[in-house]
Amino acid sequence: MKTKSKSFKITYSTLNTNQMERVHQEFDSALINVKNDCGNNHSNWVNGKTIQGANTLKLRSPINQNHILGYFTQATHEQTAQAVQAAKDAFAAWNQMGWKARCALLQTAAGLIRDRKYYLAAVMTLEVGKNRLEALGDVEESADLISYYCQIMEENNGFVRQMDRLAANENVMGYLVPFGVWGVIAPFNFPMALSAGMAAGALATGNTVVYKPSSDAPWTGVLLNKVFVEAGLPDGVFNLLNGAGSIIGEELVTNDNVDGLVFTGSKIVGMDIYQRFSKHYPKPCIIEMGGKNPAIVTQNGNLDTAAEGIMRSAFGFGGQKCSACSRAYIEESVFHEFLELLLHKTKSLIIGDPTDQDTFLGPLINSNAYNDFQSYVDSAHKDGTVLTGGKLYSRSNLDNGFFVEPTIITNLEEDHPLVKSELFCPILYIRSVKNLGEALTFANDTEYGLTAGFFSEDQEEIDLFFNTIRAGVTYVNRRSGATTGAWPGVQPFCGWQSSGSTGKGCCGPYYVTQFMREQSRTVMT
Repeated sequence: MKTKSKSFKITYSTLNTNQMERVHQEFDSALINVKNDCGNNHSNWVNGKTIQGANTLKLRSPINQNHILGYFTQATHEQTAQAVQAAKDAFAAWNQMGWKARCALLQTAAGLIRDRKYYLAAVMTLEVGKNRLEALGDVEESADLISYYCQIMEENNGFVRQMDRLAANENVMGYLVPFGVWGVIAPFNFPMALSAGMAAGALATGNTVVYKPSSDAPWTGVLLNKVFVEAGLPDGVFNLLNGAGSIIGEELVTNDNVDGLVFTGSKIVGMDIYQRFSKHYPKPCIIEMGGKNPAIVTQNGNLDTAAEGIMRSAFGFGGQKCSACSRAYIEESVFHEFLELLLHKTKSLIIGDPTDQDTFLGPLINSNAYNDFQSYVDSAHKDGTVLTGGKLYSRSNLDNGFFVEPTIITNLEEDHPLVKSELFCPILYIRSVKNLGEALTFANDTEYGLTAGFFSEDQEEIDLFFNTIRAGVTYVNRRSGATTGAWPGVQPFCGWQSSGSTGKGCCGPYYVTQFMREQSRTVMT
């Protein structure tokens, strides 16, 4: 594997740069290496050893189902229990190592990720279909998440503080201490960033981890494990298990030796985990479960900026983001002018092989998403109006992938399933509204509360938006993404209501505290 490290960083806000030519050259070079590595066998990793299984997943690329990326061992219930026991056995030494030594190892891992960012991004592009800039942003974010959580540990002295005393001979210290073994269950859509971020939150605070990547992104999971191993994490501290959620996930939920769970995925799965995990006593369960994210544009907004920001958030990575913009409410006096801009930008998007330099929109992740898209469009045609898109996208070199057109729909009732449900595909619902008050009412009429965007130059309107919207991540006048693009240490990413369980989000200063519990230590002298 060839690795190169440069100081230049691609983020989700990167629209253009004079260094882009070098970025594409580096990516193209890494892609050659990745393609040469396709078709290999990959094992699980438990207690510092490779673990084989009876079953193997043959992973196909969503770009081309004839392209085999690799063969991945599938873990059993028994192997998952072995991984949990290994993590339990490794916990005491890892905790006693202290936060400074732990974070030094994790910072080494972050450095390795940065060194390998082009290779990792090229794998991600083939594995889940992200375009190269989205994939590079994902990898960069994973390294920054690890580094940021270590920074938070340092800024808070490992969360140890001197307390007050009631007597002169009383010394009281307050500690936040780790729980023990954490299950980390990751999604496909940010396969490196969310995996690394959730794991780093647990590891930096002294917990050990049993990690299950998405079944759609096992290769990225293998490479993340390789980073932690090469960074020097002790045996048993980080354990990798690829396989079915019905097997690995079920064992992590029901095994009494698992002390905490962190999960990102659908509401159905997340709520099932949340409700079943604590059997004998309450245990921490951090879940992020998606969104139905609105953007609002008033007559006082810059319409071109709004159209660009909404288009990018609605159709980036095919809308397969929990933060994707799926609803847009536009003040009626500017609705038609805005719609014209939005339609032009949407129709200009380049759909195709995401490994190509100019591609914006690659394939959906799998056949289930592909079929869901078709059923949603059928419903939109039946009950509303499809303004653009709505078709499967086929070209001679794309016929074996899951490619669809970005789609804008309208003329639906607000209680329609397409307006209420998270779709996780490139479909944007748009509606004209009388005023900002009506827009806010519609925007808040959802069980979710993850992200929201607003476009206006009027400060009173901006203040009203911030004080009224029920969402944890909010943006105003953001051209690079109306509702997407949070970054570690910049935008805390916290879901409200059905979008999250704790009221504290990743990328923010309070995330790591969720992996610890409080202990006061009183010593009489």
